[in-house]
Amino acid sequence: MSLFQLFRPALFALDPEAAHHATIEGLKTSQCLGLTSLMFKRPVDDPRTVMGLTFPNPVGLAAGLDKNGEVIDALAAFGFGFIEIGTVTPRAQPGNPKPRMFRLPEAQGIINRMGFNNEGVDALIANVKRAKFKGILGINIGKNADTPIEKAADDYLIGLRKVYEHASYVAINISSPNTKNLRQLQGGDELDALLGQLKAEQEKLAQLHGKYVPLAVKIAPDLDPDQIKSIAALLTKHRIDGAIATNTTLSREGVEGQPHGNEAGGLSGAPVRDKSTAVIRQLAAELNGALPIIGVGGILKGADAAEKMQAGAALVQIYSGMIYRGQELVTECATAIRRPPLNPTSTQERRP
Repeated sequence: MSLFQLFRPALFALDPEAAHHATIEGLKTSQCLGLTSLMFKRPVDDPRTVMGLTFPNPVGLAAGLDKNGEVIDALAAFGFGFIEIGTVTPRAQPGNPKPRMFRLPEAQGIINRMGFNNEGVDALIANVKRAKFKGILGINIGKNADTPIEKAADDYLIGLRKVYEHASYVAINISSPNTKNLRQLQGGDELDALLGQLKAEQEKLAQLHGKYVPLAVKIAPDLDPDQIKSIAALLTKHRIDGAIATNTTLSREGVEGQPHGNEAGGLSGAPVRDKSTAVIRQLAAELNGALPIIGVGGILKGADAAEKMQAGAALVQIYSGMIYRGQELVTECATAIRRPPLNPTSTQERRP
C-alpha cells in the first residue's frame, strides 16, 4: 500500500481546502526532516528538449498545488520532470470567499473558485531562493483581482520582471475562470497587445540577466475553433515560446446532478479531459510546429497522458489526478509516454 492510499481516507474526510493545507504542511515537515527522497521511487529517465530546456522526463506538476513555492524540494522527490508553482500575483491576496473547493468523486473531478489566493510574488521568490531544487521550475503569473482588466498588462509585467531570474520558464495565466474578466485577455486585440508588451519585456530582461527565459501562455478549454485559430496566430506572431492547454472549464458536462456539480468555478479532473485534448489537437494543427504545447487537463491514468501526447503535446502536466491517484500517477504517466531507448546499432553504418 502506498503512502497516499494509507492517508487518502483521512484526507478525504476533511474539507477539500483543509486537506490541501494538511498536505502542504505534511510535505513541509518531510522536507524539513529530509524524508521525501526516501519515500518515493526513482524518477523515470526520459529527457526531452522543449522550449530550449532539457526536461528529465515529460511529466510535470501543474500550477495550483504549490501556489507560493513552499514545498518545491518535497515535490521534486515525486519524480516530476518539472514543477510549476503559482499562480502568483504582484500583491498578496486572500482569493474568493470560502468554501471554494469541492470534490466530485463520482466523476473524479474537482471544482474550485480559489481566485489566485497567494502570498504575493516577493514571498514566492523568497521560498524559491531557499529551495535546493535545481531542476526545471516554471513560475505561473497572474493579475490581482482588484487590478482593472485594462491595466492587467501592468501586473503581468511586474510579475515577469520579478520572477524572471528565478524561473526556468514563465507561464502567463490568462485563462482562470475565477478572476473577473480575466478570460477577456484571450481575445484578439487584448491578447495581441498583452503578448507584444510581454515579448518586448522578455527581450529586455534577457539582456539584463544574460539568459533567455521562455514564456508559455496558458489558455482555456472553453474556446471555439475560431478563437483557437486566432490565439495560435498571435502566439506565432509574437514568437511566444510555448502554450499550456488547458486550464479548468466552466462546462458542467458529465457532472450534471452530482453533489456540488453546480457549484461556481472551474471544473478540472476527468470531466475536462476530452475538451482539453480537443483544444490541444486543433492548436497543434494551427501552430504546425511553430511552438510546443504542454498538455494538461483530465489526466487520471497513463493512457490519458499518452492521448495528450498523441494529440500534439510535447509535455504534460498533472494536478487534479494526484488528488485521486497520488504520486503513483507521476510514474505511471512517465512510463506510459516513455520513448523506447535508441538501438545503438541502428545508427551505425552497415559494412559492405
